[in-house]
Amino acid sequence: MKMKEYYARRAAEYEKIYLKPERQVDLRRLEGIVGKAFPRLRVLEVACGTGYWTKFAAASAKSILATDFNDEVLNLAKEKDYGACAISFLKADAYTLEGVPPGVDAGFHAFWWSHIPKRRIEEFLEAFHSRLATNTPVMMIDNLYVEGSSSPVSRTDENGDTFQTRKLEDGSVYEVLKNFPTPEEIRTQLANHCRDIEIELLDYCWVTKYRVS
Repeated sequence: MKMKEYYARRAAEYEKIYLKPERQVDLRRLEGIVGKAFPRLRVLEVACGTGYWTKFAAASAKSILATDFNDEVLNLAKEKDYGACAISFLKADAYTLEGVPPGVDAGFHAFWWSHIPKRRIEEFLEAFHSRLATNTPVMMIDNLYVEGSSSPVSRTDENGDTFQTRKLEDGSVYEVLKNFPTPEEIRTQLANHCRDIEIELLDYCWVTKYRVS
């Protein structure tokens, strides 16, 4: 529940992370990649947050069902302009996706993978892929750890999960799970669930594409 509370309280300041000067080149590249990823496809997005990446996916998608577990971020996401793309929002737990119907053409999540405890990755993938047909394309994007730009890792637990200490503008402090998997770890974590894995490393982020098997 601490993570849910953290993202609820961080909602209004969430997008300030995208203002870091050193990350602007990467962000422009990611915007272009995501913006072209779903040509006329019906997309299921998990953990959409404030809709920052949803708006770029909407540039090519036919429709997006965007889900998140926090009302606070969903309310902010609903205020954005998504152009001609048909957008619907649904409050849903990423580990069950209860209430999320099947029948989409693609899956997407941005900066969510790093917040999944390693012991729950299988649980998430089973729920996510249960809403996606075989051969459905999926894209996920997330952070690389870059010394001097990323918040320092404060500790590593017995499961190998790493954590950062983050302070919000209201002065509250939270310990947040934030993993930084290598390409080899990503491939291993996905191996039993998909095929055609492609991983591209940028300077501050990575992009992974695959198809559900």
